[in-house]
Amino acid sequence: MNQNKEFDFNFVDIVSLVWKYRKHLLIIGLSAAILTAIFTAPFIIKPKYKSEVVFYPTTINSIGNAMFTDLTQRQVDPLAFGEEEEAENALQLLNSSALQSRIIQNFNLMEHYGIESDGGSPFTDLGRKMNSNIKFARTRHLAVQISVLDEDPIKAAEIANGIASIYDSVKTEIQRQVSLVVLEIVEGEFKNKEKEVWDLRVKLQDLGQKGITNYEEQSRAIAEELYKVGAATIRGRQLRAEQDKLAKYAGEFTYLNETLILELESLSKLKKRFERSKVDVEKTLPQKFILTSASPAEKKTYPVRSLLVLLVTAAVGFFSIVTLLILNQLNLLKK
Repeated sequence: MNQNKEFDFNFVDIVSLVWKYRKHLLIIGLSAAILTAIFTAPFIIKPKYKSEVVFYPTTINSIGNAMFTDLTQRQVDPLAFGEEEEAENALQLLNSSALQSRIIQNFNLMEHYGIESDGGSPFTDLGRKMNSNIKFARTRHLAVQISVLDEDPIKAAEIANGIASIYDSVKTEIQRQVSLVVLEIVEGEFKNKEKEVWDLRVKLQDLGQKGITNYEEQSRAIAEELYKVGAATIRGRQLRAEQDKLAKYAGEFTYLNETLILELESLSKLKKRFERSKVDVEKTLPQKFILTSASPAEKKTYPVRSLLVLLVTAAVGFFSIVTLLILNQLNLLKK
């Protein structure tokens, strides 16, 4: 009971004190509101407008593998989107130095933000400015969001759309660099394999000129004819000579023929890889699916003057009441 009475007494005392100095508090509150409204006016704090681009990154990296895989294998859908890994990779690319430098160059951000290139730390200042005005984030649906704040709404939309285009071109360039190296390696292997196959065919042609065209069939035909005419006849002796000649080159012919079959199969696989690699270098696909393109904002995003005025006025009023209570207690202690 005593604690409740003390609390009631203190609360009434506070209300009485506030009522006693209500005019002073009202003047302080109005002054804070007016000053806040003045200091957040457009001629002091320039308003900023926000533009946003939302897109899904594609899940495909190799066009050749996606479009020309065997029907028995699981094919990659070039129209698929919404993968978490791709969204994270897109954010990494957007924050990369290669893309950031392209943004600075394309939109001349050093001059746009009014940063002197011969100042003490121009790149640090530029990086801080970009971090506060340009944001990249992943949405809950695994899309990528590009947000740009700028004092010019048209410029904000231009930068946001430009970053999306730069993302597409930079990712394509990175993939093409890798594809060129892969193409060079596969092309070298393909040409070497072609030469090996050609050498085998040349050796088989040499055997063909010696009369060895198909060892198994020739050997079977000679054996059957020899059985009919007999080994003691003139024709039989001729057949025996041909049979000995076949036996002389049998091992070489069998080796060359079987090796050629294997090498032709390997050459066919390399040819497919070579064709897929050429497609990766020569053809491109969009690297993203745009969901929302940026457009110039009609209303400013920053600062929210009404909210700032309310918060500052409430904070000043609160600290004013606390100050009155402290001064009142000091006066009571002095008495």
